Amino acid sequence: MGAKFVLVANRLPVSVTRTEEGFSFKPSVGGLATALSSISTEKILWVGWPGLPSEEFSGNKEEVARELQALGCHPVCLSRQEIETFYHGFANRTLWPLCHYFLQYTVFDPDYWEGYRQVNRRYAETVAELADEEAVVWVHDYQLFLVPGLLRKLLPRATIGFFLHIPFPSYEVFRVLPWRREILEGLLGADLIGFHTYEYARHFLSSLRRLLGYEHQLGLVTTETRAVKVEVFPISIDYFKFARAAEDPEVQARIEALRQEVGDRRLILSVDRLDYTKGIPQRLRAYEVFLERYPEWREQVVLVLVGVPSRTEVEHYQELKSEVDQLIGRINGRFGTLSWTPVHYLYRSLSFPELAALYWRAEVALVTPLRDGMNLIAKEYVATVPEDRGVLVLSEMAGAAAELSEALLVNPFSQEELVTTLREALSLPRDEKIERNRRMKERLRRYDVHRWTREFLAALEEIRKLQETFVSHQLVGGSREELLLAFVQAERPIFFLDYDGTLTGFVSRPERAAPDAALRDLLSRLARIARVVLISGRAPEILGKWFGDLPLTLVAEHGVFIREDSTWQLTGDYSNEWKETVRPILELYADRTPGAFVEEKPYSLVWHYRLAESELGEMRAHELKEALLDLVQPLGLMVLEGRKVLEIKPREINKGVIARRLLAEGDYDFILAMGDDWTDEYLFEALPPESFTVKIGYGLTRARFRLEGVAEARRFLEELWQKKTSSTPGPS
Repeated sequence: MGAKFVLVANRLPVSVTRTEEGFSFKPSVGGLATALSSISTEKILWVGWPGLPSEEFSGNKEEVARELQALGCHPVCLSRQEIETFYHGFANRTLWPLCHYFLQYTVFDPDYWEGYRQVNRRYAETVAELADEEAVVWVHDYQLFLVPGLLRKLLPRATIGFFLHIPFPSYEVFRVLPWRREILEGLLGADLIGFHTYEYARHFLSSLRRLLGYEHQLGLVTTETRAVKVEVFPISIDYFKFARAAEDPEVQARIEALRQEVGDRRLILSVDRLDYTKGIPQRLRAYEVFLERYPEWREQVVLVLVGVPSRTEVEHYQELKSEVDQLIGRINGRFGTLSWTPVHYLYRSLSFPELAALYWRAEVALVTPLRDGMNLIAKEYVATVPEDRGVLVLSEMAGAAAELSEALLVNPFSQEELVTTLREALSLPRDEKIERNRRMKERLRRYDVHRWTREFLAALEEIRKLQETFVSHQLVGGSREELLLAFVQAERPIFFLDYDGTLTGFVSRPERAAPDAALRDLLSRLARIARVVLISGRAPEILGKWFGDLPLTLVAEHGVFIREDSTWQLTGDYSNEWKETVRPILELYADRTPGAFVEEKPYSLVWHYRLAESELGEMRAHELKEALLDLVQPLGLMVLEGRKVLEIKPREINKGVIARRLLAEGDYDFILAMGDDWTDEYLFEALPPESFTVKIGYGLTRARFRLEGVAEARRFLEELWQKKTSSTPGPS
């Protein structure tokens, strides 16, 4: 039996290092390991890279795998070449700068992309080998954007969550990525996609809408085959670990050592990975201007700058370190004295006691990234520092700013704001510090990392249940066999088949959706074993041109025209005089919406906006619908919403009306109806309850059954043909 809960991340929560004796395995503390430790009694299997290239293991892979397995981990071993293209390449030279709005550093290398694709496939295949068919799989971060989609194919019954720990950029930035569609399609393999802030979720939903055409309702995205929930989960920290840190004897010793080193000087703290997104040079320049402008603060303050080495093999990081070194040297050389060093620089990572002591002792924390997904340093500082002493200066561009609004928020690109806010922070009254910190501490206490984890997994369970309601209506298993048997036994079957979205996919212009040879052949064969009614919103000339030579009953404009032999007949006494009133309104909105156009049919008008910019098209469609509401009622018209269309037509015309008429003319013992949008709901509703009604794709429906999309619909119709002809003796 496979694992029930699998967590997939770029790195394992274990540091593997090579020693003279072999390998050292040191479990990580904090982060996701801490978060997940409290929420599940079931064993969690971690899948990720162990941190060393596979060449380092030199025949010891099985030994390393056994050691990691004992720690609840399974390695994805990557070669040096894979690490270069996947991690150093696409992940950190393409996605990282792109998502943080550093387009000038973004590299679009097809070799990097190919390496990224291959490694993502490795991760997905590894999980599929280890996980139960119905496992819960939680995939993390930008290195593994493609894994949810790949896993969905390998484990279709799994529940898959994805969480992004960095910003998701605006559509205008994301759209420049050559592989943007593949990234979005990969993410849509998940059931739940989580972001730190509403802004990131909004950017993602905007990209989905504009690039793939998927709309959402309150974060629920409905694709042709499934529903995906997009939600906000701002990651937090282990609050009490930091709030109680000063009680630890080792932390107390570090605090005392700081007191002796710094004395009575005011300590300003800056802790970051040495990354160009963190705004460290801008922070140092602002500190330099602060000392220049306010000489009274010289020798009264000390800036402790902790720069944790990061991606030292990437050229932009090397350039950043050189710039930071030069700035620190310049500030210390310019303002330092024999008894005072303005900047204390630590180029290394710190232990928890060292970091907690700095948090507790610092009177100001400068957390001013140019762009940051969340920034847990800000939260750790607030949780640790005594409420009557600490002041958090926080960048507006950090995800944490949405929660820590009581901090002194700054624009990190404005040197003037940084300088004046630093002075304000050092001068803030004690009562104001207490009020600000108390509110932030209480918020962090209530929403800690354990609650973050619980809420994500609860939301994942909720969307899984929603998915099950859709899956329960899938035309598979017993229900499919029941339908096939009823059809085989039927003597007078009738099919009502929609065209666009059911038998063929959607295209940018309606006239480009002509049937392919395979579809025409399929319909011709089906017409030998059933009465096939092709019932569409298209004009009669189009349907006649495409299908007039086939033995089909053609219904055009949702029921206005019918062709049962060689000529078209009106199904009623309809008027089109109303068009002169409605057409100018549709044309006005088309003129105001680039890409929109009006299609005129004999008894209806259609406003298309598939070619319009998605957000503008949706807004204009909503406005147009509102403008038409008062107009259409007195004229006996209705506004019918389809896929990127609004159709205005007489109220008495719909697919259900014509279907009831055709059923009354014959004694049919098997009724099948297939359609994909709201126009087909009238058809489903009108048919007898024993009919086999099938919705193509997702969405609310009155149909009894569901098939995933056009390809599955055509496969099913082919199966009907095969079943019927194989059970019928003699030539078909």
